[in-house]
Amino acid sequence: MNKIKLIIAREYLTRVKKKSFIIMTILAPILMAALIIIPAIIAAKTMDAKKKMNLLVIDDNEFFINKFDENGLNTYIYRSGNVNDYKKELFTGSYDAILHIVKSDAALRANLYFEKDPPSRFVPDLESMLDKQLFDKLLMDTFNIQPKTFDAYKKTTQATITSIKIDEMGNEQNSYAWVNRIVGIVCGFIIYFFIFMCAQQVLRGVLEEKTSRIIEVLISSVKPMQLMLGKIIGVAMVGLTQFVLWIVLTFILIIGAQFALPSLLSGDTELIQTTMQTQIQTGELTSIDAQFSQISLTEQIQNYFNFSFTALLLCFLFYFVFGYLIYASLYAAVGSAVDAETDSQQFLLPVTVPLLLTIMLIFPMAETPNGSLAFWMSMIPLTSPVAMLVRLPSGVPLYELIISMALCVLFFFFCVWVAAKIYRIGILMYGKKTTYRDLVKWMKY
Repeated sequence: MNKIKLIIAREYLTRVKKKSFIIMTILAPILMAALIIIPAIIAAKTMDAKKKMNLLVIDDNEFFINKFDENGLNTYIYRSGNVNDYKKELFTGSYDAILHIVKSDAALRANLYFEKDPPSRFVPDLESMLDKQLFDKLLMDTFNIQPKTFDAYKKTTQATITSIKIDEMGNEQNSYAWVNRIVGIVCGFIIYFFIFMCAQQVLRGVLEEKTSRIIEVLISSVKPMQLMLGKIIGVAMVGLTQFVLWIVLTFILIIGAQFALPSLLSGDTELIQTTMQTQIQTGELTSIDAQFSQISLTEQIQNYFNFSFTALLLCFLFYFVFGYLIYASLYAAVGSAVDAETDSQQFLLPVTVPLLLTIMLIFPMAETPNGSLAFWMSMIPLTSPVAMLVRLPSGVPLYELIISMALCVLFFFFCVWVAAKIYRIGILMYGKKTTYRDLVKWMKY
């Protein structure tokens, strides 16, 4: 046991002291934090760009005069006459754009003149306002119905379905299935990345020791089984260390950015509320969605995520550890059987296909997390580390989770037994192309 501890310590300290480990440990949180902070900054800048638009309206039909709502974002100035007489004023800064509504008895047509490109939502919002005014006119002229009366009727005929999940104890909680799917997909991709990356390190470590003949010295002091287990566990500890540091440093950077740039990341509250009120009036946003958007992220997690983040984190650690141990033991066996990394591809293909297949099917599994495909993929040990993480946020019965974990543990011991038989012979084999027949023969020794 002491020898295994020494090998684990050696593998761990050797890797954490490498410059590549230190650089990636620092660089990855910066990149992850940037993916969160930069979009917030861009969004804030975009909101600033939409604060004010001075629009000159020239209506040849004289119907839309004083019909546009002042929503706090735009100012409308109405004029009559020839539009060509006003175009020069765009370059003096008097107006940001000119809306010319052409006289027509058929479909409405309008031209928007500008010097600088308006915000992306500016033209669609104008079209929506024009459509509403024309629809209101149709209601009054054809059906003799006031627009406010029609809006009241429309609200009374709108159906709203609230998804409520009930547990065995009868507790009810609002469910947002799309949020659970996104969390599951993200967790699946993350655990795939970590398992593949750490298992690849084991393969390269075994090949490096074998090709440099260091393994011959090590085998004289420790058993092959001890050496393989020490290497696998040592690399696992490196992966866990890096993962924990990434999470901690990312949160520190995000919280630091919130304190350093509170107004930039929180946005213009008055402008956001004005925009939401306008969207509620036009039907683009419901009052429930508006309330959801204004509460803090912590409150959203507490109120709307119907799964335990603590349970998800614990399951993530379990499936990462045992998923890694399964694949790392198989990668170690492959590394011991070949002389170069290029020769390992023929043996790695059958090992990695289940993991790649799970990633290819991650979206169908997220769409129906309780379907047959997701269920069986979460039971098979080679695919369960990813598949079960995809299913967990949507809810998994406890007995299914226990069975999946038990199968993972049992399959890990089987993989270690198989890998150890291959490792003890293959690690000292040189100059011969290994075949599948050789692997089967070594397993029988």
